[in-house]
Amino acid sequence: MEELWSSGEAPVRAVMEALNKRTRKKRAYTTYMTIMARLHKKGMLVRRREGKTDFYVPSNGRDEYMALRARAEVEGLVAQYGDVALSNFAHQMAELDPARRRALQRLARKA
Repeated sequence: MEELWSSGEAPVRAVMEALNKRTRKKRAYTTYMTIMARLHKKGMLVRRREGKTDFYVPSNGRDEYMALRARAEVEGLVAQYGDVALSNFAHQMAELDPARRRALQRLARKA
C-alpha cells in the first residue's frame, strides 16, 4: 500500500521491483500479483487493465485507510472481548494527557 500511495497508479511489476530493491529476500512476480489481486477483491485497490497489464491504485488515501483499519480492529476486539476490551480502552483514555483526551473526543465525534 505504501508503495502505491507514494507512486500512484502502478503495474504489478513496478511494485515488485520497488519492493524487492528494499529487501534481501526477493519475492516472485506471482506473489505480488496474487497479493494485489486479493487486495483488489477486498476493495482496497482499484484495478485497470491495459492490454495484458493490470494497473492498481489504492481505493482510499492513507489516512482514510488507517481510519478504516483502526475501526475494524477495534470492532474485532470488542466483538471478541466485549466489556473487557471497552474497559481497557476507557483505562487508556483516562491515562492520557487531558488536552490529548479532549482532542481525541472531538475526533471521535466527527467519525
